[in-house]
Amino acid sequence: MLFPYTYVPHQMEKMQKFIDFIFFEVWSKAQPNIPFGLDLFDAEPELREVMEAFFYSDAQGADFFFRHVERIYEFFSALTPPQIAQFQGWYRGNNDLEKVCANDPAADLARYVDVAATYPELENLLATFFKGLYSKSLLDLAPLRAKIGEIDDHYQAFVSANNSGRCPFCGISPLLGEYTTKRDAYDHYLPKALYPFNSINFRNLVPACHHCNSSYKTSKNPAYVQKDPAGEAVRRKVFYPFSTTPYAIDVQVTFDHADIEKLMPAEIKLTFGPTNLSEQIETWKDVYGIDERYREKLLNGDGKAWLVEIRDEWRWHDESAGEDGRTPDEYLRAVQRHTERSPYANENFLKNGFLQACKNAGVFAPIAKLEAAPPIP
Repeated sequence: MLFPYTYVPHQMEKMQKFIDFIFFEVWSKAQPNIPFGLDLFDAEPELREVMEAFFYSDAQGADFFFRHVERIYEFFSALTPPQIAQFQGWYRGNNDLEKVCANDPAADLARYVDVAATYPELENLLATFFKGLYSKSLLDLAPLRAKIGEIDDHYQAFVSANNSGRCPFCGISPLLGEYTTKRDAYDHYLPKALYPFNSINFRNLVPACHHCNSSYKTSKNPAYVQKDPAGEAVRRKVFYPFSTTPYAIDVQVTFDHADIEKLMPAEIKLTFGPTNLSEQIETWKDVYGIDERYREKLLNGDGKAWLVEIRDEWRWHDESAGEDGRTPDEYLRAVQRHTERSPYANENFLKNGFLQACKNAGVFAPIAKLEAAPPIP
């Protein structure tokens, strides 16, 4: 991830607070001799109002929510205290995204497959419920919307605060901003297909461009990597999308020959820093296909366009005639300044690395020779 998002508090967070209450105050306290009823929600009056409206509603989303809360309560009422404690540890771990991303052993991360190993029937119910929480048919229901607001409003507040205009997961695709009537999709950073308990947690919901979300990441698991021949999954570090610790990813580009037209993807070496983030960087590259996408960017239209700019600037460079074009070295210095000030505008972070690689590989040597040659009499 090239840069972190700023987290934006919003009314939508109330939905996660409702789910917290249901989990800890209703399910975790379920007893076989205490029947499920609306009085279980008395300590959270707004949620009780929602549950009561859903109880009397014939809307599909309302029935889905109410009946699943009830059925999961019945399953929890049969669990032992140690089993309840295990589920509580999983719930807390899956919702502590910062610790999960740091691969902190204090975060007891649980996937659906981990739940299914011991509680297959309950896993099916939890999967249906938590995957269904992030659905238009539920979030658009008037009784719930009146309490939590609308996700489109959250997006407007989010992009107003995060206004770089670029997807931080790749840096090469734009995000729709606050002046558009449409929005980009929210990605479940820990995929809702794999993880229970956090499908409506806005620490786990991050706007991403279409290609990052739907073409590359899809349901990849950023928290695990396959490392051995047996396919055993091993935990790994990953960038926390809302990190408050600043960092900057450096991208260095190198290749060995100056014939850009014959340059192949495998000949481009991409080196990323800083080294203290090397594990997070490797995860990021794996999940979002960064090497492939950056090489494509350099070898096709954009890389060639940057070279045309340099050559055009040089053609316009004629001090004696008062032309204000620039030599390649002058242009590169300008790109470096732009990169330092606005690294993600116009893909400067990648443009600068590519043009420096072109210089080091001798791509601009013919221009230098022409500059050094005496004028034709």
